Amino acid sequence: QVHVVESGGGLVQAGGSLRLSCAASGIIFSVYNMGWFRQAPGKQRELVAAITSDGNTNYTNSVKDRFTISRDNAKNTVYLQMNSLKPEDTAIYYCNAKHRSFMWSDYWGQGTQVTVSS
Repeated sequence: QVHVVESGGGLVQAGGSLRLSCAASGIIFSVYNMGWFRQAPGKQRELVAAITSDGNTNYTNSVKDRFTISRDNAKNTVYLQMNSLKPEDTAIYYCNAKHRSFMWSDYWGQGTQVTVSS
């Protein structure tokens, strides 16, 4: 069984910080690319940040220099450190695991709500 579980969401004021965690089990974590996506009501799901199995990172421009994605293979966990949060960051944040070679091997967490108040 594969389990992908996010945690760390919540309600924060603009300018505040949150750290999201995503723990994966049932996969060989080190060969999976990991990503954080978010979706706000009425909007498309968008990639926020991704980190490859090799540790290379990519960010959407709107969060670059504010968010940092990292992974700890020993803990089978990926993190998203979110600083200088803005109301526009409000969304459900989802964790995704995708095999680096077999891209059909693709798993999603249930999501965690991030709400940024002004």
